[in-house]
Amino acid sequence: MATATITAGSPPAIPAAPDTISTRRIIAFLAMVFGMFMAILDIQIVSASLAEIQAGLSASSDEIPWVQTAYLIAEVVMIPLSGFLSRMLSTRVLFTVAAAGFTAASALAATATNIDQMIVYRAVQGFIGGGMIPSVFAAAFTIFPPSRRAIVSPMIGLVATLAPTIGPTVGGYISHAFSWHWLFLVNVVPGILVATAAWSLIDFDKPNLKLFSKFDWWGLAGMAAFLGCMEYVLEEGPNNDWLQDQAVFICAIVMTIGAVIFFWRVFTAEEPIVDLKAFSNINFAFGSLFSFVIGIGLYGLTYLYPVFLGRIRGYDSMMIGEALFVSGLAMFFTAPISGILSSKMDLRLMMMIGLFGFATGTWWMTHLTADWDFYELLIPQILRGCSMMLCMVPINNIALGTLPPDRLKNASGLFNLTRNLGGAVGLAIINTVLIDRNAFHYARLSEHVQWGSAAAQTKLQNMTLNFEQTTGLDATSAAISKLSGMVHQQAALLSFMDVFYLLTVLFGTLGFFTMLIRKPGAPGGGGGGGH
Repeated sequence: MATATITAGSPPAIPAAPDTISTRRIIAFLAMVFGMFMAILDIQIVSASLAEIQAGLSASSDEIPWVQTAYLIAEVVMIPLSGFLSRMLSTRVLFTVAAAGFTAASALAATATNIDQMIVYRAVQGFIGGGMIPSVFAAAFTIFPPSRRAIVSPMIGLVATLAPTIGPTVGGYISHAFSWHWLFLVNVVPGILVATAAWSLIDFDKPNLKLFSKFDWWGLAGMAAFLGCMEYVLEEGPNNDWLQDQAVFICAIVMTIGAVIFFWRVFTAEEPIVDLKAFSNINFAFGSLFSFVIGIGLYGLTYLYPVFLGRIRGYDSMMIGEALFVSGLAMFFTAPISGILSSKMDLRLMMMIGLFGFATGTWWMTHLTADWDFYELLIPQILRGCSMMLCMVPINNIALGTLPPDRLKNASGLFNLTRNLGGAVGLAIINTVLIDRNAFHYARLSEHVQWGSAAAQTKLQNMTLNFEQTTGLDATSAAISKLSGMVHQQAALLSFMDVFYLLTVLFGTLGFFTMLIRKPGAPGGGGGGGH
């Protein structure tokens, strides 16, 4: 019976509710959306200000990345777990506890006096805050009828994509204007308001406390080991020569053991921690695959642009934020348009346009030079922002719109997990390609900048003369150092271009695969509710 429900996308997918939604539920949903915005924003808001936090906590350069890694590892474990917890405790209790816990952990992070405290508080913040994210997606497709999807889906799509995109910008402004402590303190008042609203207003479902006696502790342990260690391996692997590093090697072994335990329990436990049956719905399976790739684009480009501007252009976090706000602006203005389009055209065509737009933006970046600045990056950023929204809305509708309500909570956790894992895998691949291709291009360029090269000799002589006229330093050494810097810069540029080229191929290829998805039901109908 369950299978028939899933594949047909039959009416139970939508509660028997009229087109009018009570004001109470709308306010409750908006509070949940804002809570999700805070949780996702907090992933990236710290990234632009790690140097300030490092100085404030007297941390080493090896320790400071853990401020990010601890949050990500904890969050990636909670996101799929939240489906079970939501069924057991109810959306109201889970979301309220998540919002309150996230707020308390934010306040504690602001009081951290050393790096160990900060890492613990960030892990708590990520774990508890991760419970807010899937709840919003599940609530959107549970309480709103198909006719309202064109409004609701762009809203959650905008939040899920805009928050990580503007995170570095917001973080740069806050740490410049105040201090790094305010990166966390800024969550406190909104967090209290969200927790209060959630407890007072959410009434979507009832708890099922009997599930506690069936809680699969072995499954939880396996999932935590599998996903947590996978996140660590993907984060640390590229910079530490992968399995040559002892910590990465040990985590890879723990990840494998955790995966075996996790999948064994998923298929044998009476009430598994994560229900994978949602993947039997072809549209959910494809939607999750596309969500994974969107994660690569979302988090990959949010990482690549600042690294380029910092490494090649020498920008600080404030200047990077000012240069990159265009993407967020493009997303904001495209969200309502994508909502309207989602109710008027084939969602697969809309997604194809978005993916090809993304590919066009990354192809544009393959012509990168060391002089590129705000105006040169303008078109690629607009394409990135608009395309992200054109992809996100139909992916949400295709993946979650045809599932019955009893599957939505688990499925929402899985769907959000795929986006985060896409980001983690994408960043690992991007970092690996940057490191390997940088070394390759530097070796190739160095072959042409040798004593036997007439062009290199002429350039060196001209630079030496220039230094002799303008400085009193050792002109020859200064010229050689300058020439070496130019070679390093060009090698870095070429490695960036290689990454953008790979992303172009990925998104361009995926654009053609959209036609493999089954055509959803009537537009805006969530894929079958409108028969």
